[in-house]
Amino acid sequence: MNKFYFAKTKLLLVPAAIILIALAISTTAAQTITTFDAPGAGTGPGQGTYATNIAPSGPIIGFTGDANNVRHGFIRSRDGGFTIFDAPGAGTAAFQGTRAYATNPSGTVTGWFNDSAGAVHGYVRSNQGAITVFDAPGAGTGPFPQGTFPWSPEIINPNGAITGWSTDSALVSHGFLRDRNGGFTTFDVPAAGTGAGQGTFPFAISFGGEITGFYTDATNANHGFLRDNKGVITTYDAPGAGTGPGQGTFGGGFASSGTIMGNYYDADNLSHGFLMDKHGTFTTFDAPDAGNVPGSLQGTYPFGINTSGAITGWYVDEANVNHGFVRDRQGALVEFEVPGAGTGPFQGVNAYSIAPNGAVTGFYLDPNNVGHGFVREADRSASGLLQFRGQ
Repeated sequence: MNKFYFAKTKLLLVPAAIILIALAISTTAAQTITTFDAPGAGTGPGQGTYATNIAPSGPIIGFTGDANNVRHGFIRSRDGGFTIFDAPGAGTAAFQGTRAYATNPSGTVTGWFNDSAGAVHGYVRSNQGAITVFDAPGAGTGPFPQGTFPWSPEIINPNGAITGWSTDSALVSHGFLRDRNGGFTTFDVPAAGTGAGQGTFPFAISFGGEITGFYTDATNANHGFLRDNKGVITTYDAPGAGTGPGQGTFGGGFASSGTIMGNYYDADNLSHGFLMDKHGTFTTFDAPDAGNVPGSLQGTYPFGINTSGAITGWYVDEANVNHGFVRDRQGALVEFEVPGAGTGPFQGVNAYSIAPNGAVTGFYLDPNNVGHGFVREADRSASGLLQFRGQ
């Protein structure tokens, strides 16, 4: 959920079709993992399949980079069938196209696309396949990074409200809330900076309409914020968060209890996970094998949280390789690998989303830096560590 590591992880789909593909299934002692590739996904470096979110009923969404490096959205059904889609107006040149980031229980999907001129727009796709394009008020119309960005697995709630940020022509970012009828509210955290690259960055919306994320201040340090459903904004900083440029606190998701999940960078530029309950009490955590080389951006990156408070994400080890983890609501943490994941720097597992039943999805980069999707089923036979019960 921090914009710096997120930007380093280059997420990268092909005409509408529903196709069943062969699945590679690997079962190990405490997990069952299915890997998959969407139809039309490229097989070169930076291409492939990038799963980003799993719905409570099991469908998985994401996007691909095809052989021409164009992006296309996908929905993978529980039985492994694919629907491929493109937002109207999406560009067809390299690194243009459609990205899907979040879905809700009704099957509504949201994300963003860049057009043939490189401008970025948001979209929402109904469960019947109708796509509506939208731009937040004040969004810049120049090429990336201007535009409208619903950019997180947590940015649509069950009611269909969407949050995110828009970046204006001066490259300052502002928060927005789009209701299910298409009405917009824009907002800024009062202490947010007004220089290029600064501003307000929402990353998650709760069932009740609360929003969390982070803001970048005038010194380029980051801080978490919570906007309640009446529009009142409070800010927070995780204990141990650094105060230098690029450091600080990044809010990233909600449990149904109101607990906020996120990560923070300390003064050594190492990442750590945190939970903040509705009373403001923090719990911090690290994957046991997370790297701790100062200045490396290694550490623990929680990215998805389910209604029960179970968390998934990845950690970066001392060799700069990514590995997945799941942390249950009691704090027990299990690290995991996906078969076929690369073991070189910046390769490995990126776990993005966890369903109420504990199933995890995301993607991995193989030894050739090609992306592939995966789903890790919750273990229901072992000690109970991975038996998340959800809503």
